[in-house]
Amino acid sequence: MKKLPIYLIAALAVTTSCNKDFLNRYPETAITPEVFFKTQEDLALYMNGMVSQPGTGAYFSDQNTDNCATTAAVEMKNIMTGTPTATNITGGWDWGRLRNLNYFLENYERAATTQEIKDHHAGLAKYYRAIFYFEKVKRYSDVPWYSKPLDPSDAEQLNKARDPRALIVDSVMNDLAFAAAHVKDRSSNTPAVPTNTPDKWSVMMMYARIALHEGTYRKYHPELSLGGSANSFLEKARDISLEIMNSGEFQIYNTGKPEADYGLLFNSQDLNSNKEVILATAYDQTKQMGSSNNGTIFGDYEGSPARSLVNEYLMKNGTRFTDQPGAMQMPFTQEFQNRDARLMHTVAYPGWKFVADAAPYIQKLNKKFSGYHQLKGYYNTTDNILLNSVDFPVYRYAEALLAYAESLAELGTLTQADLDKSVNLLRARAGVAPMNLAAANANPDFLLSTSYPLVSGAMEGAILEIRRERRVEFALEGYRFDDLMRWAAGQLLVKIPQGMYFPGLGKYDMTGDGHEDIILIDKTATIPPDATKEKNALGVRLVYYKAGTINDDVTVYLSNGTNGYMVTETGTRTFIEPKYYYRPVPQSQVLLNPNLKQIFGW
Repeated sequence: MKKLPIYLIAALAVTTSCNKDFLNRYPETAITPEVFFKTQEDLALYMNGMVSQPGTGAYFSDQNTDNCATTAAVEMKNIMTGTPTATNITGGWDWGRLRNLNYFLENYERAATTQEIKDHHAGLAKYYRAIFYFEKVKRYSDVPWYSKPLDPSDAEQLNKARDPRALIVDSVMNDLAFAAAHVKDRSSNTPAVPTNTPDKWSVMMMYARIALHEGTYRKYHPELSLGGSANSFLEKARDISLEIMNSGEFQIYNTGKPEADYGLLFNSQDLNSNKEVILATAYDQTKQMGSSNNGTIFGDYEGSPARSLVNEYLMKNGTRFTDQPGAMQMPFTQEFQNRDARLMHTVAYPGWKFVADAAPYIQKLNKKFSGYHQLKGYYNTTDNILLNSVDFPVYRYAEALLAYAESLAELGTLTQADLDKSVNLLRARAGVAPMNLAAANANPDFLLSTSYPLVSGAMEGAILEIRRERRVEFALEGYRFDDLMRWAAGQLLVKIPQGMYFPGLGKYDMTGDGHEDIILIDKTATIPPDATKEKNALGVRLVYYKAGTINDDVTVYLSNGTNGYMVTETGTRTFIEPKYYYRPVPQSQVLLNPNLKQIFGW
């Protein structure tokens, strides 16, 4: 998480000693309200110090989902394969940031400035508090609500029980309503909103996101007994998304070049000038604000895209790839032909080249890997300064469009006109034929129906296609896990992700030029020294891999040993419903406060 925008480094360096380090400690130990909360500048300094938004680390977040194969010790996989308890699941129960936000909200009115300016900064604090509690609700559902800083001597508040989810979410929505009404947009001068920090439209996008999340969560999670209020949240998501759309402030970045447009959102040095980007996290290696992640995105170690993700991208003509003959066993060199252009901006394709190489890249395989390489978020350059200075899009206009379409589909009121001003703008950018509402509902995708068995009714096909659209539009950006949780689709995580398909041992072309590049040999064979390795027709030595099953002494794991899909693990995964949609309160906290009762079987 990026904590401070670039421009604040110098500002904090010249602040007086009584102010400059207060953000790193409990506020009252470093400042007092009488000393600090005096001016507009004090309010701005405090709230700028609270900036905390996603960065390029989000490109690795999908390792917790069916979008990726991974050998990393990610939480969800550990839960499904281990013996999770409140003793060994301990992360997430942290409250320091809330204390700082509540301290501000208790004291901001002291500043000698206009009410408009005070309300702007209070709106930012409530926006951050809403996000804080949204994360807690996603993890625990019921949590204690605190609207003021805790007094260490207040035993009643320190030993408070969990408040119900409905109360927490209503409080979150109230915070966001205030923020939406009072936070200024980027063009405002009263006060000026610094670049790369949230403004009104950032608030609105988060408002729509939380409304959609809660509406669908309540609809698909009967254990909450809140289904009767689901539509009110879906209506709020619809209305807020439409307000963003009608503002005229944003548009999908589309210059008519499907081979380039989508990818520029993820390898740009400056996203602030891109009309699709509502908020960006900026990086600049020359100012010691570089990202250390971009150099490792294109790798072959712990995480790699899964074949199920690759399969979900449509053909250019709008038909399903999975309806193509032999799709499930299609070789790598054919998978990318005539596909949605977003696939080629997300996963390295046959013929892709490193910028410094004359020849196409040959997929590097290993037994911890699916075979597919992630391109999204990777900047293809040999300049390390540029590599680590790529901005990250925190909120994109595409999210407003898809929130609008999904909320309408879930409400059962989606029309073709709605699709044409939302989903079909994204498909047009990707060079894909538009979605037809009648056709989608008349013939729902069987595979998607199997993946999401809770979806039914007249809008089933539309809902499924919009879920496809979300998966491919936001692939590897950190959206997938929350989507699966709110749709009650945890069973998709039980399937062990697979990778490339190989029909058997032998030679394979990996670049699409018609010449073999690699050879898979049996686990009992020996990889020869370079001098005796076979060469292809171009005189290039083949890359040798020993294939076998997991635990064999080989370099590539195939699901059937000598053929099948690349796999990185075996074993059994179990997703217990509804328990695993939530996390337990850490046992250490329950011992401190026995009123924190476990719920949902924990």
